[in-house]
Amino acid sequence: MELDTGVDDVLGMIDERMLDRDESVDPMALLAYYRRLLPFKSLYTWLNHDVGPTRNFTNREFAFTLQSDVYLRYQSFSGWDEWKKEVCRLNPSRFEIGPVYSAKPKDRKTLQKATFRPVAREVVFDIDMTDYDEIRTCCSDKHICRRCWKLIAVAVEVLDSTLREDFGYKHLLWVYSGRRGIHCWVSDSAALALPDEARKALVGWTEVIRGSANQAKKVSVGTHAPGAPRVLHPSLRRALGGDVLSSTGTDASTPASKGPLQRAFVEVILRDQNVFAEAPRWEVLLALLPPHEADAIARLQAKWAAGPRTSVQKWDDVLDVASKSAERTKGAWIATLEDIVLQYTYPRIDAEVSKRQNHLLKSPFVVHPSTGRVCVPLEVDDVQHFDPEHTAPTVAQLLRELNRHQGDDKALHTKSEWENTSLRPYVEQLDRFTSRILHEARDAKRTTTKHTLDF
Repeated sequence: MELDTGVDDVLGMIDERMLDRDESVDPMALLAYYRRLLPFKSLYTWLNHDVGPTRNFTNREFAFTLQSDVYLRYQSFSGWDEWKKEVCRLNPSRFEIGPVYSAKPKDRKTLQKATFRPVAREVVFDIDMTDYDEIRTCCSDKHICRRCWKLIAVAVEVLDSTLREDFGYKHLLWVYSGRRGIHCWVSDSAALALPDEARKALVGWTEVIRGSANQAKKVSVGTHAPGAPRVLHPSLRRALGGDVLSSTGTDASTPASKGPLQRAFVEVILRDQNVFAEAPRWEVLLALLPPHEADAIARLQAKWAAGPRTSVQKWDDVLDVASKSAERTKGAWIATLEDIVLQYTYPRIDAEVSKRQNHLLKSPFVVHPSTGRVCVPLEVDDVQHFDPEHTAPTVAQLLRELNRHQGDDKALHTKSEWENTSLRPYVEQLDRFTSRILHEARDAKRTTTKHTLDF
């Protein structure tokens, strides 16, 4: 796995002049990262579900995007060391992980087409901040900050709860995408085996927001019957909580009983983002109110047009109108307000990423070529406090840390160089995650062996 001597010399002590470009990654700096820091062995064990080679890795597809933008698919390897050697040889700007196939992807041309097919794949989800552009006010397009990241955080909280409590999945790996989003890899053995139709059904369960940017109402989760409250699926009710009519906008804090979506609506949408401050946005809110309440909507419109009111005040105005409505229409108001909260806070996923086994997704710990940030795994509890602009380690930062440890006696006694950098807690998190998968796999093997011997 040796590189030529000239390159090795460059990688020994990184020239910090090539680390000063904030918006891109120098190819030699990227090569140094691959050679010295990227935790190939940890990634291999995670994908392989065992310490010894299995088809979960050997039959796994990898795809490389080269510095010249050439895209290489159907790469496969016998182990992590061969994988690392090829990555260092090609020095791609990024690489992606695909499904496990019925045979080694590199041998596909020697096989009959009908016999070469995907047989396993983690269920993956992609939440991208650009899908929130019609909501957030602090940033737009490719930009992201700690404020709008809160929208990602509540999406993670709700989707994680849904996958665990409604589907029984245990092994969910959340990974920052390197720029403006987050990925989820569901690594349970049952998830790996799901066929495409089951994946589409799962996506249908989690896809609540539907419609184009020009469409005002994007939520349809059932209507309310006159004289009876609307019944929501338990997963939506758990995320929303109850008592949507209470005027929480001006409260100092939102009670936990409200549910994560109502809390996020008040704290992020109303207070922080102040989404309904400008006329084009509050007109969307008015368009979402019950159409049969034309007089009430007209009064709200006149009041808001008369002078500046914050989003908190506007929402309190809406709640006041709803609370004073006749009993025969109150159920419709409650359903409408719940739909509004869902529309502004429920996870917005890229459904196409999740529907098929053969979809490729950027590997954890690769470097985003435009930002230089590393795609690091995050604990669910840490997502809320993560700051993509300042918390995520960059290649430049990590290589500078290596330079500072060069010749350090303590550094000489570490097994891997990433242990001497701020990448360490993220690699250790992946290793802890993987250890839980391996422990479960060993228990399953023991149970199978015991049953066989008993028979």
